[in-house]
Amino acid sequence: MNFIDSAVIEVSSGKGGRGHVSFRKEKYVPLGGPDGGNGGKGGDVIIEADRQLTTLLDFRYQRSYEAEDGKPGGSSRSTGKSGKDKIVRVPAGTVIINYETGETLVDLTRDKQRYTVVHGGRGGRGNSEFTTSVNQAPRNAEPGEPGEELTLTLELKILADIGLVGFPNAGKSTLISVLSAAKPKIADYPFTTLVPNLGMVYVGEERSFTIADIPGLIEGAHEGKGLGIQFLRHVERTRLLVFLLDAMSGDPVNEYTVLCQELEKYNPDMLLKPRIICISKMDTVTQPDREILDSLNFEQSGDYPIMHISAVSGEKIEDLKKMMWTVLKKSWEEETN
Repeated sequence: MNFIDSAVIEVSSGKGGRGHVSFRKEKYVPLGGPDGGNGGKGGDVIIEADRQLTTLLDFRYQRSYEAEDGKPGGSSRSTGKSGKDKIVRVPAGTVIINYETGETLVDLTRDKQRYTVVHGGRGGRGNSEFTTSVNQAPRNAEPGEPGEELTLTLELKILADIGLVGFPNAGKSTLISVLSAAKPKIADYPFTTLVPNLGMVYVGEERSFTIADIPGLIEGAHEGKGLGIQFLRHVERTRLLVFLLDAMSGDPVNEYTVLCQELEKYNPDMLLKPRIICISKMDTVTQPDREILDSLNFEQSGDYPIMHISAVSGEKIEDLKKMMWTVLKKSWEEETN
């Protein structure tokens, strides 16, 4: 399945049904009064989050969504049937934005969460509504109110507890394949990962969390370079960031500094998240290199843990998994207190 995380659609609510003009006709009532009913309300367009969906791909093929018009009123003060609402289902984690103004209308983060983006028009009044002491036999009725139209931008942000952040070819896909049952494409060249991969990590009975393998960042990513900001949005929701630094890069400290700068330029709040710093591919370095890596000073690391791991050999992978769980559990507890 292709992963699509943005789309533009047009939505239109239904117009109200017209009011009816009629007069009561009974065998022994020759001068029956007006009894035209009101028109039905037009249908709404409602966006609903569905956790079973994982992509906005369908919106590349269908861009227009219309609710049903209300039905006309009838005789005997019969109100027309309301138009059917149009339910548009999107993945949980989708942000709904007014395309024209850029205003965020709603952030649908919960399964089955709904938001009405355009409301149907009110049905027109039938002639029975216009009766007055002066006008006992009105012959006028109202047309239904028009519906609303709106162009929307849909932006999907992956819902994951942990985001893996690193340069291309840092080993993120290999790590997520070891930590979880996810099977991302893995190869020894940059930008192997072209879409975010999501994996479920189990750390014991009834203890699990989700982890997202975000396509590699490069310097200037916040300006759209490389794979650009199209994937930075996917780490905005995560509770914990895991920085994956290549032991063979020559300067892991600089890699870490650049990654922090890119996240900060995209959204300063990103650096307020808890983090774990991992130097990966430790199976590829010699003992003297290990000693050099042990002595590295990550000035911006603060009190964040620094771990040396290897997804290939399994070095410290279980320790990393336990550390992830510990940090996440603390985050959840702080949120509920």
